[in-house]
Amino acid sequence: MTNWKYETDGDVAIITWDMADRSMNVMTADVIRELDGHVDAVLADDALKGAVITSAKADMGGGVDLTMLAEIKAQAAKEGGNVGEALFGFVWALHSLYRKIEVGGADKKTKKGGKVFAAATPGTALGGVFELLLGCHRRFAADNPKAKLGLPETLVGLFPGAGGTTRLVRMLGVMGAADYLLKGKLVNPKKAKAGLLIDEVVPQEDLVSSAVAWVRGSSEKDAVKPWDDRGYKIPGGAPYTPKGFQTYLGAVAMTHGQTAGVYPQTNAMLSAVYEGSLVDMDNALRIEARWFTSVLMDPRSSAMIRSLFVNKQAIEKGARRPDVPDQKVKSVGIIGAGMMGAGIAFVSARAGIDVVLVDRDQESADRGRASVEAILDKGVKRKKVTEDQKNEILARVTATPDYDKMSGCDLIVEAVFEDPKIKATVTQATEAVIPEDAIFATNTSTLPITGLAKASKRPEQFIGIHFFSPVEKMMLVEIIKGEKTGDVAVAKALDFVRQIKKTPIVVNDARFFYANRCIIPYLNEAMTMVNEGVKPALIENAAKHIGMPVAPLQLTDETSLELGHRIMSATKVQMGDAYEGTGADDVIIKMFEGQGRAGRKNGKGFYDYDEKGKRQKLWPDLATHFPVSDDQPDVEEVKNRLILSQVLEAIRAKEEDVLVDIREGDVGAILGWGFAPWSGGPLSWVDLTGPAEVVAMCDALEQNYGERFKAPDLLKDIAAKGDTFYGRFQPKQAAA
Repeated sequence: MTNWKYETDGDVAIITWDMADRSMNVMTADVIRELDGHVDAVLADDALKGAVITSAKADMGGGVDLTMLAEIKAQAAKEGGNVGEALFGFVWALHSLYRKIEVGGADKKTKKGGKVFAAATPGTALGGVFELLLGCHRRFAADNPKAKLGLPETLVGLFPGAGGTTRLVRMLGVMGAADYLLKGKLVNPKKAKAGLLIDEVVPQEDLVSSAVAWVRGSSEKDAVKPWDDRGYKIPGGAPYTPKGFQTYLGAVAMTHGQTAGVYPQTNAMLSAVYEGSLVDMDNALRIEARWFTSVLMDPRSSAMIRSLFVNKQAIEKGARRPDVPDQKVKSVGIIGAGMMGAGIAFVSARAGIDVVLVDRDQESADRGRASVEAILDKGVKRKKVTEDQKNEILARVTATPDYDKMSGCDLIVEAVFEDPKIKATVTQATEAVIPEDAIFATNTSTLPITGLAKASKRPEQFIGIHFFSPVEKMMLVEIIKGEKTGDVAVAKALDFVRQIKKTPIVVNDARFFYANRCIIPYLNEAMTMVNEGVKPALIENAAKHIGMPVAPLQLTDETSLELGHRIMSATKVQMGDAYEGTGADDVIIKMFEGQGRAGRKNGKGFYDYDEKGKRQKLWPDLATHFPVSDDQPDVEEVKNRLILSQVLEAIRAKEEDVLVDIREGDVGAILGWGFAPWSGGPLSWVDLTGPAEVVAMCDALEQNYGERFKAPDLLKDIAAKGDTFYGRFQPKQAAA
């Protein structure tokens, strides 16, 4: 099977990428081999001045096929070979190809006689594919505002290791490249041109012809990249210059400030950048390839790739979807036009779904629609949405107090106040007007679905859909099956989440479901420590050092102490004598009831906030209300308490069959509340740490702090048998 089409237009070759068996082009060993042959053909043909590399698909490509990397490792291990050598061999083959394009056959000493290569991308070009563009002498992009260009590798446990790190630093300098390398920043073609990533943005119909014309009119000088010419200096200075030393030192400080040093890919990338800056281009690329290989060999990187790429992709493609016909949503009724309801209305309308937004009166419904408009206005201001797009999306939202307007809706999402009585009333009023086959979903974060479904005449069509706030930004959606929820309802919820371009996980019903049952203990453990006299700054920094992007006291402020107080109060009522209070309850009561500190929403929480809501510093009077103990715990113990408070709940959720698929447990944890992404998720964290070691940690904490740290039987069984969670539970088709 051929992946490339090779043709000539006079003195210019046109090499067009089009993988027949893929909707998106990706770099594979076969793709690289074929392209290498075509590049050799260009270099060997004296009649050609150069070549244009483009794509027949709407996009250029989505990067390197990461599942292939896992296959290389597995094959090398199976054959008894050196896994590191096998991985380096693949990485270096990609480097060699891109460098061959970049040099263009020029004489090594004189830098003359080289042929030019232009890249012409019609749409998105990511990761290893964007690195192909960087290896070319000129980069053309079609004027496609939906296209994304950049290097997102760091977001899935890698770094740009096919020359992207080395070339981008040489193009932009360390600080100029930082956002693209460290944050995986993606930009559209016009912004890419402004940022010097792309040379020309042209109309789609002129893309290839413009690139061909440039190749035809190019000079010998165009075939030499700046870093291959004498006298080249890295923007901002090399690390051995006074200016460069400060730049590199600042880059290291900035990186460690953001990552706390827990991400292997960022540490390796910094090393590749620093060491590569001291040598010529060819040696710099070899250094980059070696560091990239070391990351591929790191279990933490493998865990991130497995969760954030392989497993996430499998989930989004319907790994847990029941085998029922397509349930695409045409019209959704949303009851409750508050912050959550408006957010759901926005993502639905943006996806092309007609929305009926219902609230108790027209004024309230209109406020909800105004909130949708406000979200769109932000997009217009940031030039992510045009005025025409805004009007088109807003036109899909009908705001009304009239339940009858939902008579044509095939999905209902109820997002009213977290009160079972109110939800029951709304359920019954809605079912009186909607079609018999419509699915009713309740957006709740804590209330058991089975109990709420008792108000429904059609419990098999009743399901929970838990959105995270803010809806427009959070990528995870938790779908909860009640005891009587049927397959069609599950499929409908999954298809809806796919339409709005979010990642779903499906869990069985239980109090707090999966995400909240794991995150609440994390927040409570931090507040319990505050009550014990542990320094708040120690708690927050310990969380950062286990890789949590948001520390627990800060996160409590973000979600609001008022919400925490409401959940605590409701849980007490529902559980009655079975409710066991904690030190966290005392803190919530003192902070919210006693001091009126609700969190960021009123500018007063564990932190102080300015008039614009920007977080300032920890509230100075915390120590007055919660005196700091003279005897502070070891930081490792604080870290263990914070991470195990989450991990043990994830294990219990699996043990109790609330969590059915461990892939969803890990992906949901990272996307839902930011669980240490470097670990691949809570169950991956156990496997990385070692189940037996985790049991020992539990035993020590249980002795000092009680039953909540008792190792679950499932964990003890896995440890005793020398097993792992992924060794026991991972579906074969998702192996990484």
